[in-house]
Amino acid sequence: MKVAVFSTKPYDREYLKEANQIYRYKLDLFEPHLSVKTCKLAFGYEVVCAFVNDCLDAAVLEELSRNGTRLIVLRSAGFNHVDIKAAEKLDITVARVPAYSPHGVAEHAVALILALNRKIYRAYNRVREGNFSLDGLIGFELCGQTAGVLGTGKIGSVFIKIMQGFGVNVIAYDPVQNPDIAVEYVALDELFSRSDIISLHLPLTPATKHLINKQTIQSMKKGVMLINTSRGGLIDTPALISGLKSGAIGYVGLDVYEEESDIFFEDLSSQIIQDDIFARLLTFPNVVVTGHQAFFTRNALKAIAETTLRNIRGFQDRNIPKSNLVTSQLIGGK
Repeated sequence: MKVAVFSTKPYDREYLKEANQIYRYKLDLFEPHLSVKTCKLAFGYEVVCAFVNDCLDAAVLEELSRNGTRLIVLRSAGFNHVDIKAAEKLDITVARVPAYSPHGVAEHAVALILALNRKIYRAYNRVREGNFSLDGLIGFELCGQTAGVLGTGKIGSVFIKIMQGFGVNVIAYDPVQNPDIAVEYVALDELFSRSDIISLHLPLTPATKHLINKQTIQSMKKGVMLINTSRGGLIDTPALISGLKSGAIGYVGLDVYEEESDIFFEDLSSQIIQDDIFARLLTFPNVVVTGHQAFFTRNALKAIAETTLRNIRGFQDRNIPKSNLVTSQLIGGK
């Protein structure tokens, strides 16, 4: 079976080729993002493999369908970049990797908290310059703080356990409570008002888009720490910047950004970033941004490659695991 793989980097190629030793599919690895301009590369491919910043809107899906594509395999858990209803109308199956790096992502969220709290990034740069002053580096002890966790799925539940190990009081919000995690569930408004730290572990859906906005920021504790290792669209970035400027938000750690598709995963070090909102975000001394690397572990890359190829085999055998299929029911569709 021929598979067109988009948005590939050297690490993708390494792990996909290793996993493909079992299946022997014909993997054609394309470096460009999938878009309406590049989808012609997939002409004649029954399977298209895409990553988080590829575009799979209705126009792209219609072109892929005309070109013979019947299966989209996502190298991600998130699927907000796919028009699922359009895919269903075109009879294109969409499969994902629902859980490949829960510990990696949760640990990265904790790393952002520690870096922000103890000013690790500022201290590192000072020492490199021979400046050993402690002025401006004061932090706080996590023990005894209250962390609000939005989303208690696989990643959120791991994050909760790690924070509880620090002696943090954890409260949580999720429309579907996880019976396997010992945590106090509260209403969303209560979580915002009680939390010293808020960490986002929700999928991006129409219901969660811009969940963090001007109104919800106003209901948070002054000086709250906000962490997002989930999806950039959960946060209204202009509202976030206003909250930082006013002091309503004291710390921000981001591994994702709403308009990241033209920025992340690329080397732009010799260019001027054209996104003025993102550039403004980088000017704050109490903001740490990483380039969508929370998932980026050897364990995760291996799991992503193996599950992606298993999804293709499952499609051939008409036996893709239900948890791996993406349907409109996941986004509240009918």
